[in-house]
Amino acid sequence: MRENTGDTPRVVLLDIEGTTLPVAFVHKVLFPYARQYLPTLLAQRATDPAVAEALAQTRQLAPDVAPQLQLERWMDEDAKVAPLKALQGLCWEQGYRQGDLVADLYADVVPCLRALKAAGLVLAVYSSGSEPAQRLIYGYTHQGDVTDLFSAFFDLRVGGKKEAASYRHILEETGWQAGDVLFLSDVVAELDAAAQAGLQVCQIARPEDGTVAGTHHRVAASLPDAVRLFGLPGGA
Repeated sequence: MRENTGDTPRVVLLDIEGTTLPVAFVHKVLFPYARQYLPTLLAQRATDPAVAEALAQTRQLAPDVAPQLQLERWMDEDAKVAPLKALQGLCWEQGYRQGDLVADLYADVVPCLRALKAAGLVLAVYSSGSEPAQRLIYGYTHQGDVTDLFSAFFDLRVGGKKEAASYRHILEETGWQAGDVLFLSDVVAELDAAAQAGLQVCQIARPEDGTVAGTHHRVAASLPDAVRLFGLPGGA
């Protein structure tokens, strides 16, 4: 394992799936729930501005395909497209508020984040899921509502997670210095993009998810292990 040559991070930017939340929860709970309730959402809330906007975006992206069919195709592909993510988020909002869904964060996440927050670190989230969906995940956990731990949430509005420009956009928007930010994700291509933008990075390769560790970046098996590598509190 190579030594960290950057300064001690002041900001921790976190991916969700595979980093703070098991991949299984997303793919075996959230996605099937959205697939089941999406037709009802489209039928009952077609005039809702958020639904109407997502459908309009879907028609723009796939003008020759019926919107619901295109949305189903994107779900089959696990496509990272904004209108699908927005509509999935609306389905999940219903599920969380009805008590059908409760986020199952990894056990090490909340204690580690609380230690980082208490030490003055800025915590933020960057996920392909919509910002409202991110807030729902952290608002309805087995540990309660932990959204107050985070200072910012970023989604596809800033760009795709495998594009360096997206991380530069985040830096421009927040005023953070690239070298002060530590990005944690399970996906090597996302870490590559963040590193290209000047961020410090570390891969979270959790054994529970069977994540394959890369060879170009630091690797940790948990959130506490990751922050320990960078000299931050909350480490194992």
